[in-house]
Amino acid sequence: MGETAIILIELGAVFLGLGLLGRMAAKFGMSPVPLYLIGGLMFGHGGLIDLGGISEFGEIASEIGVILLLLMLGLEYTARELVTGLKGSWFAGIVDFVLNFTPGAGLALLMGWGFTGALVMGGVTYVSSSGIIAKVLSDLGRLGNRETPVVLSILVLEDLAMAIYLPALTATLAGLSFLGGLRTVGIALAAITVVLLAALRFGPQISRLIHSADQENFLLKLIGAALLVAGLASALQVSAAVGAFLLGIAISGSTASSATKVLEPLRDLFAAMFFVVFGLNTDPTTIPAVLPMAIGLALVTSATKILTGVWAAKRAGIGVPGRLRAGVALIARGEFSIVIAGLAVASGAVTGELAALATAYVLLLAVLGPVATRFVEPLSKPFLRKRTQSSPTLPNPPLVTD
Repeated sequence: MGETAIILIELGAVFLGLGLLGRMAAKFGMSPVPLYLIGGLMFGHGGLIDLGGISEFGEIASEIGVILLLLMLGLEYTARELVTGLKGSWFAGIVDFVLNFTPGAGLALLMGWGFTGALVMGGVTYVSSSGIIAKVLSDLGRLGNRETPVVLSILVLEDLAMAIYLPALTATLAGLSFLGGLRTVGIALAAITVVLLAALRFGPQISRLIHSADQENFLLKLIGAALLVAGLASALQVSAAVGAFLLGIAISGSTASSATKVLEPLRDLFAAMFFVVFGLNTDPTTIPAVLPMAIGLALVTSATKILTGVWAAKRAGIGVPGRLRAGVALIARGEFSIVIAGLAVASGAVTGELAALATAYVLLLAVLGPVATRFVEPLSKPFLRKRTQSSPTLPNPPLVTD
C-alpha cells in the first residue's frame, strides 16, 4: 500500500474517531477536549497503534488550530478593551506568576535539577492553556459570563509573559551571555508593542482591508492574515498564538462578527487536531515512574490556580459562583507547557526525568481542567443558596382593611 493511501486512511480514521468522541461528549454534556487527548494518547508513540503517518500533517494542523483558537478569542474584544483589562489586571498577573511559578521551580531545585531545571519547571506550572480554556469556555457557552473577562485578562497576561519568558529560556538553554539574552527579550517586547499600537491606531483600516461581502474571499484574507502575522511573530521570537490574538483584537465591529461565523467550523476542526497531536506525541510508557510526583504537583498547582482566579474575580466584584468558575477555568495546562518542555529536551540541558514529569503533569491537567470546569457549576450552588439564606428578609406588611 502506498504512503499516500496510508496517510489518507489514518486521517480518515482520526477525523471519524473525533466525530464519534465529540458525539459521546455531547451526550454526557461535557467538552470533548479530554476525550481528544486520551484518544491521541492511545494511538501515539507507545500506545495501542502508532499513527506515525500523519505526524507531519498533524504538527502543522495543530499549530493552525492554536492560531485559530487565539484569533477567535481576540475577535471577542477590541484593542481598547484589552488595554483597559490589562490595566485593571496587572496585579492579578503578578499574583498568578508568584503562586504558580514557585511550585514547579521549587520542586526542580529539591530534585537537584539546578537553575535551568527550575526555570523550565516553573514555566511549565505557571502558564495555563489558552487553547484548551478558550475551547472549553466556548463549548460550555460561558464566553458571555461576567467572570470570563477576568479569566481572559489573566490568560492574555500569561501569553504576553511567554513572549518574554521563551526568548529568555532559549538564551539560557543555549548558554548565551546576559547581553545576548537581553537583546532577544528586547526584540520580543518591541514586536508586541508595535502590533498592539497598530491595532489601537489602525484597527478600523485593518477591518476594512480584511472585510469582504464574498465569503470565499473573506475567508482567504482572514486565514492569510492570521498565518502571516503568526509567522512573523514567531520569527521575532514572539509566540505565534500571541500574534494571532493581537490580530483578532485589531478586527472589530461587523467584520469581527462575520469573521467569527466564518472561522468557527475551521477552528473546531484544527483545534481538535491540536489536542489529538498533543496526545499522539506523549509516550505513555514514560509516565508511571513519575506519576506520583506529577499528581502531587498537579494538586498543588490546581489549588494555586483556583486561588488566583477566585482572588482576581473577587477584586472585580464577582459573586462566589463566578469566582469558583474563574478559578477552576484556569487549571488546564497545555500548548505552552509542552513547548517549554520540548525546548528544554531538545537542548539536552535537562534530564529525561524532568521531561517525563512535565509530560505527565500537563496531560493530567489538560484532562482535569476541562472536566473540573464542566462540573464546578453544581458545586457553586450551595454557596449561592447560603448567601441567599443569609440575606435579611423583611416581614410581610400588615394587611390594611377599610
